[in-house]
Amino acid sequence: MCGIVGYVGAKPPLPILVEGLRKLEYRGYDSAGVALVRNGRLEVRRSAGKLSHLEDVLAAHPIQGEYGIGHTRWATHGRPTEENAHPHRDCSGKIVVVHNGIIENYLQLKRSLVAQGHTFITETDTEVVAHLVERESRDDGFVAAVRRALSQLRGLFALVLISADAPDTIVAVRNGPPVIVGLGEDEYFVASDVTAILSHTRQVVLLDDLQMVVVTKAGPVFSTFDGVPVAREAQTINWDPAMAEKAGYAHFMLKEIHEQPWAVRETVLGRASVESNRVFLDEMHIDADALRAIDRVVVLACGTSWHAALVGKFLIEDLARLPVEVDYGSEYRYRDPFVDSRTLAIVITQSGETADTLAALREARQKGARSIAICNVVGSMVTREAEGTVYTHAGPEIGVASTKAFTAQLVALQMLAVHLAQVRGLLVDERARQLLEGLDQLPVQIEETLKSNSAIEALADRLSHKRDFLYLGRGINYPIALEGALKLKEISYIHAEGYPAGEMKHGPIALIDEDLPIVALAPDDHVFEKMVGNIQEAKARGGQVTVVTNVSHARAFDEILDPVIDVVLTVPDADPLLMPILLTVPLQLLAYHIAVRRGCDVDQPRNLAKSVTVE
Repeated sequence: MCGIVGYVGAKPPLPILVEGLRKLEYRGYDSAGVALVRNGRLEVRRSAGKLSHLEDVLAAHPIQGEYGIGHTRWATHGRPTEENAHPHRDCSGKIVVVHNGIIENYLQLKRSLVAQGHTFITETDTEVVAHLVERESRDDGFVAAVRRALSQLRGLFALVLISADAPDTIVAVRNGPPVIVGLGEDEYFVASDVTAILSHTRQVVLLDDLQMVVVTKAGPVFSTFDGVPVAREAQTINWDPAMAEKAGYAHFMLKEIHEQPWAVRETVLGRASVESNRVFLDEMHIDADALRAIDRVVVLACGTSWHAALVGKFLIEDLARLPVEVDYGSEYRYRDPFVDSRTLAIVITQSGETADTLAALREARQKGARSIAICNVVGSMVTREAEGTVYTHAGPEIGVASTKAFTAQLVALQMLAVHLAQVRGLLVDERARQLLEGLDQLPVQIEETLKSNSAIEALADRLSHKRDFLYLGRGINYPIALEGALKLKEISYIHAEGYPAGEMKHGPIALIDEDLPIVALAPDDHVFEKMVGNIQEAKARGGQVTVVTNVSHARAFDEILDPVIDVVLTVPDADPLLMPILLTVPLQLLAYHIAVRRGCDVDQPRNLAKSVTVE
C-alpha cells in the first residue's frame, strides 16, 4: 500500500525521490514525506494530502542531501495528517524510518519506551521503530541496532531506515510487504515497487521475507534478520519505462483499457499454437503425471482477481471436468480448509504481493496442495513460493481499478483450462483448435469493441447522476456482472450490485423502478433465452436497461427495449467461453466515463490502494 523509495549515489537525491514518489501515487496514499542527510545532519519534510503539497513545502523550505528516503502513506494507525506522515524520527532526530505494513505489538513497545523516557509525537505504529532502534544503539553501529530492534517486532512490515551517524547507508527489511533493490551505474535504489525506479534501472533484486539489505555506495549486502549472509542474483525487468506513462491519455485507466489488445496478444504469444492445437506453459513446472493425479481445484484471489477466479471455475469445470472451489484469499486460512496432495491450488494476483493471497497460498501448500500462480510481476513473492507460474504479460498497471490485468488473467485461465483438459485427455483437437483460434482473434475483437467508446460516453452522460445500478449476468458471465459493478463502485462511488440474473426474482427485483439503471449481459450462449426473460421482467417494472450482447443477437432486443431510454451495446461474435473477455470492455469504459463526468479521481480513488500488501 504505502510507497517507499530510497537513493544512494552521486546524483542529488531529492529529484529522484520525488520522481519515484510520483510514480508510486497510483498505489493510493494520503500524505507524503522525504528525509535527506547532508554533512551528518538529517532533515525531514512532510505534508498531508497529495504529493503536490509536499512539493510546495519543499519549494518554501528547500533541503539538500547526499542520500535519502521518501514515502507516500496510506493510513492505518493515526489520521492522515502532516504529523502522522512519514518519515518518523527518534528522540535524537538522527534516525528516521519509513514503513509499509503494521507493527502489531506497537502499543506494548510504546509503553515500554515511554517508561524509559522516550517522547512520542504521532499516533502511528511506525514511530515506535525509530525509538526502538535508538534504544538499541550501541558502539557496534546502526545496522546492529536495527537487527536488535527487528527481533522485538511482531507483524507484517517493510522498513527502510537511515541515520545521520551512518553515512551513505540505507537499511531495508522485508517481512511481508515487498522491498526491491535497484542496481544502477554506481548508484543504488530501494523501493516498494519497480515502477518507482524503472526509469533509472531495470536490474533489480527482490528481497524474500525475513531478509534485510544494507545499501551503500559500494553496493548492497544481503542477509537474514539474524545476520546470516545470503546470495541474491539480480533479474532484469522487461517493462519499458514508457509503459508507465500516460502517453497522451487523460488517465492511466483509459490508457490501460486501450492497451488490452496488446496485453492479450502478449499473454498468448508463444503459448497457444493453432498449428499443433496445444498450449505450452513452460513456467508451470508441474508435469503431466502430477496434473493427472489432481482430483479437485481451489482458486484463491481477492478483489478483481476473485472475479477472474469465478470465470476460471466455469472454464476448468467445463473443459477439464474437475470440481473447482473459489475462495477469497482473505478468508481462506481462517476456516481450516480441506486440502490434500490431490488438490491443485491456483492463486491469482496482479502484483504477486497481495498479503491475503500469499497467506492463502501458504495455507494450501502447508496442507499438501500442489500450486500454480497466475501473476503479472516476474520474481514477485507469489511466483517464488508457488511451484509454477502462468505469467500474464500485461505490463505495469498504474490505475488502481484493474483493467488490462483482469483480461490478461482471463486469458491465462483459458490457456490453463485447455492445458489441464488436454493433459487429462478430455479435449478433442477440433474443440482445442476453436478455442485457440478464438484466443488468436481476441486482440482484434477487443479493438473492435473499443470503437463503441463514443456511444458509451453518451450513455455515461445520461446515467452519471444515478445513485444505484444493478448488473445482471448468467453462467460464466455472472462474474463479469460482479466485475462491472465493482468497477463502477471503485471509481465513481456509485452504489452498484452484481447479481446472477436468475436470482433477481429472489430479492433484487424489489429495487427495480424507473430510476434504476440495469446493465444486462446477454451474449449468444445456452442461457440466452433465459437472460432475455430476465430483461423482460426488469422492463415490466420500469427499469432502464443497457444490454451488452454480441452483434448477431442485437436484433433480438428490437421489440423488447424502449429505444428512447434503453441502449444496446455490441461486441463481436466469439466462442461462449471467450465472451467474458469481450463483455468486460464496455463495462470498463462505462465506469470510466461515468466517473469522469462525476469529477472523480479515476486513477486514485479514495480509500483504495493498488496493491494491498497488508492484512
